[in-house]
Amino acid sequence: MVNADLRGWGTAEGTGQLLARDEGSDYHDLIEWAAAQSWSTGKVGLSGVSYLALSQWAAAATHPPHLAAISPWEGFTDFYRDVAMPGGVRENGLMIVWTKGTARTRSDSNVDLRKEQLVRPLFDEWWADRNRDIEKITVPLLVCGSFSDHNLHSRGSFEGFRRAASTQKWLYTHRGPKWSVYYSADALAEQDRFFDHFLKEKDNGQDTLAPVRLEIRKDADTITSVRREQEWPPAGTEWPRLHLRQDGSFADQPESAAATSSFHTRRRGLRYRHRFATDTEVVGPMRLLLPVEVAHCDDVNIFAGVRKISDGKSVAFENGYGFRGSLVTNGMRKASHHLRDSDGKPRDDAAESLAPGQVVQLEIELLPSATLFEAGDELELEIAGRWFYARNPLTGQFPSYYEKSPRGRCVVHLGPGHDAYLEVPVQGRGR
Repeated sequence: MVNADLRGWGTAEGTGQLLARDEGSDYHDLIEWAAAQSWSTGKVGLSGVSYLALSQWAAAATHPPHLAAISPWEGFTDFYRDVAMPGGVRENGLMIVWTKGTARTRSDSNVDLRKEQLVRPLFDEWWADRNRDIEKITVPLLVCGSFSDHNLHSRGSFEGFRRAASTQKWLYTHRGPKWSVYYSADALAEQDRFFDHFLKEKDNGQDTLAPVRLEIRKDADTITSVRREQEWPPAGTEWPRLHLRQDGSFADQPESAAATSSFHTRRRGLRYRHRFATDTEVVGPMRLLLPVEVAHCDDVNIFAGVRKISDGKSVAFENGYGFRGSLVTNGMRKASHHLRDSDGKPRDDAAESLAPGQVVQLEIELLPSATLFEAGDELELEIAGRWFYARNPLTGQFPSYYEKSPRGRCVVHLGPGHDAYLEVPVQGRGR
């Protein structure tokens, strides 16, 4: 086993920058050095969580000849969209903690991540330079995609699995604490089988194993299903649209007449509920289409959160940083980031403030989840102008905390000409 310091950190010489592109080439050289040692078989594998996963993405994209397999166990791939500025909304927790924690290093040229975040609200070349070239990765791949690290590694892990060019790739999903799962008996067995096959050439069934290990929970502690699937999201997933109604319910069809609902950007938002008639597995990312207008301000941060309500009480789930009071999933978007590219996808490299009376259509990505809703359980969508939890580390989801919206009102438009719905991934026709 080789455990190396980054350039400029620990005892490593030189100067380095967090997430710099030279990490990939440095790691490339390290892999080739290890492969040439007398104690080496010449086949090298990579494993690790968080930054030890980010560096794997970077190394694999450089195609070291002796790299045989990698297992990035929860690691983001898009610094801007996954962590620092999701949907154009500034993260004010981890970015501060991370910057302070890396301030005293041997790297005189270390980047002040927080400073760059503050002066770069739009996606630009600086952000792009810190992303990983996932499409260039061709090595066999075992990715851990967690449903419990939504505000850090979840999105990037699933994107890494989806976008990697590797023809042999597997996805291990879970909703437990990331470190304890990494070292759990089940996860270690998964890693052992993967690396034994590609590093030791053991014929252990890895090459015929269904690509996705899917874990479904009904709360933070109760696993209801663990099974293998051929793809992510699972084959046969249906995507019904739950249309928002003015009375706080969902319906199969939009409002028949024009209507609006509104909320103050610094107070409680709007809530909508759907009751499941049968046991239903909700597995995959959700998508919210929301036509909004602002009053007394020219922008707003829209936060969308989905809860599971059982017997009238909110059900808690595990999420990043050990927070055990979390939503099923969440997403966010700044209203000024309503512009779209030629493919119709939301842009983050340009913004346009809203004029009085202007209605814009926002598309909000809600992060992947895998949850059992039993008959009678309710799915609750909350739409608000502020983050759902306090910044207090004892009562809130610190250090994930996001900038508040300007003071004003946000108006949601419903009815003809306005698509306002939550797209929910369900298995089969259970609803």
